[in-house]
Amino acid sequence: MRIHSYIGMLAIMLSSPLAHHVQAASPKPPRSHAITIDDFFDIGQMQNVAISPDGKHAVWLESRWDKALDKAQSDLWLINTQDKQTQRLTFSHENESSPAWSHDSRFIYFLSSQQKEEAKAPFNGKNQVFRIALNNFAIQPITAEDLGVNAFQLSADSKSLYFLGNKQSVDTDIWADMRASHATPQYAHGKRDTNPLKVLSLSSFKQRTLIDDDKVVWEFNVNGSGSKIARITTSDNELIFLEGWSDIEVYDVKTASNTVLDDQLWRQNAPSPYGWLLGLDWHQDNQQLAFRIDFDGYPGKLFIANTQLSTPILEVKPVGKTTFQGGDIQWRPKSNEICYLGAQVARTKLLCSQINKGTVGNTRNVLAGDTVVGSYSFNASGKQVAFSHNGLNHFHDLFIADADHRRSQFKRLSNINPQVDSWQLPQISLVSWQAPDGTTVEGILELPYGYKAGNGKLPLVVQIHGGPTSATPYSLQHRSYGRTTFAANGWALLSPNYRGSTGYGDKFLTDLIGNEHQIEVADIMAGVDKLIADGIIDGDKMAVMGWSNGGYLTNALISTTDRFKAASSGAGVFDQRLQWMLEDTPGHVLNFMQGLPWEQPQAYDKASSLTYANKITTPTLIHIGEKDHRVPVGHAQGLYRSLKHYLNVPVELIVYPGEGHGLSHYQHRKAKMEWDKKWFEHYVLKQEPI
Repeated sequence: MRIHSYIGMLAIMLSSPLAHHVQAASPKPPRSHAITIDDFFDIGQMQNVAISPDGKHAVWLESRWDKALDKAQSDLWLINTQDKQTQRLTFSHENESSPAWSHDSRFIYFLSSQQKEEAKAPFNGKNQVFRIALNNFAIQPITAEDLGVNAFQLSADSKSLYFLGNKQSVDTDIWADMRASHATPQYAHGKRDTNPLKVLSLSSFKQRTLIDDDKVVWEFNVNGSGSKIARITTSDNELIFLEGWSDIEVYDVKTASNTVLDDQLWRQNAPSPYGWLLGLDWHQDNQQLAFRIDFDGYPGKLFIANTQLSTPILEVKPVGKTTFQGGDIQWRPKSNEICYLGAQVARTKLLCSQINKGTVGNTRNVLAGDTVVGSYSFNASGKQVAFSHNGLNHFHDLFIADADHRRSQFKRLSNINPQVDSWQLPQISLVSWQAPDGTTVEGILELPYGYKAGNGKLPLVVQIHGGPTSATPYSLQHRSYGRTTFAANGWALLSPNYRGSTGYGDKFLTDLIGNEHQIEVADIMAGVDKLIADGIIDGDKMAVMGWSNGGYLTNALISTTDRFKAASSGAGVFDQRLQWMLEDTPGHVLNFMQGLPWEQPQAYDKASSLTYANKITTPTLIHIGEKDHRVPVGHAQGLYRSLKHYLNVPVELIVYPGEGHGLSHYQHRKAKMEWDKKWFEHYVLKQEPI
């Protein structure tokens, strides 16, 4: 859509009911709607919450499925935090991202890729920075980069815009000329997309290149005075370099010099050298830099470096059984608190730790009660925090709270999915059981709306989360991977947070290292047996499903037990050697196998479902993206070949064209959900597909 079309359409939309999510208070409708697969595609997802510096407004990205476009579409929405009036700000067919406020709360900056017929920047289909004026909602392009913009940040006074551009660099090794003279083949290396850092004056609109050192920059952050710039860099943009060969660099603008932070704490002294650096944020003193690192299979870490002093880098350790979650770390304005998200027993908490003169003080839980926080943002004073939260009877919505107090009560501002108020919601509860070794394991249990003890035993779907360094949240989820859909059709659904899940302590997480395909399989089956013993489910009517690591564990379960009547394996590893050879992040395998294939051959055998494939008897549905680089299509093909051509087990292989590790097309998501439903109904409930 052309940019000049926005204003007229915006005026129409602002006067229509579509522009307002929150209407006058009215009685909630009765819960009369039985949830369907189609309801999944009507859910709005909320991300990237950003409160204005003055606290009077907040914006977020709202993503919804668009059947005509065959994809999910993200747009910017605005809310007045006083009267709760909500307005949609963008209407393009492309996804907006990265909303940020100017310091005076007058403008909202964001990334978007727009295209006009002449295909010239800023309308060349590449990401550019745009801004919206709050007084009249006019949209203006700010950058015009031929190769687009990767990321941006406003200066503290909003007078300058820093952004990462794109540039193709060519290696100059002894084979460079040969590669150039035979340019038709694709080479595994030799060219890199690097990211010069540029700065644009927002008064004169003149720009200059600040740093161009032929490095790949994955993230950057400029301190408040503009004197120092932190970057996460690698020498190549292949993902494997970010996994274990990345650096944090601090560029001094005045001297034009670059310092690489000592990485001993997160390389040599870490449980694994294959860590993912993420999250950069400067304190208002312009010297303290906070950053995170995550590891597959091991607890992540949070560090603070004082770039002015020659003191050791400070590690902020989580309290209790908390596991750091994601890279969204922020210094709370006007304070010495570093804030972050933490996984705690199937919840996601907003936590802040006090930093006092090189030491870590108290850590507080900012919000009271059960929360599953998605994103958060402080106003300029640091006294208000806006955040998205996913509860038991609503999906992610915008809330606001007093950020000064411990365990503050919070107020709901939005209702972006009012249709949910009439849904017959599943009964969601936490269940726990004892693993064979005595460890307490927990999971999320969904039962059908209105189900009561004594109504009879239910068929069961075991739905397994990915990661495995992740967890299923204690919240309402309507997902294409099983949650809500099956409970709405009379099934019980168990989502186990097996060994290796986050939020249950370091030992619970690391128990999985060297024990994949064993300890978590035993954890899951112990939970199934507990539900059978409690009389909730029928042990002769069970199915299992999962995606990514959930697909891997689906393969593990059907290759070690014949108790499931049907399975849906999505993007699941079948052979660990193949996974190390082909996936884009092989450090994942190295961590769990505790070495390379030629160093730990028995570990690779033990953790591969291929080793036990002759034991599979479960009718299995296999889903995979054609261009999945995380779990390449060879795994699905190997499982299919084993079952179809050698073991005579009912099997269907579905390869989604053009898809990666997730399904991004409307039709593909719907196909997956309908295939799972029909497959389970046929092989578990003995219903004929219609």
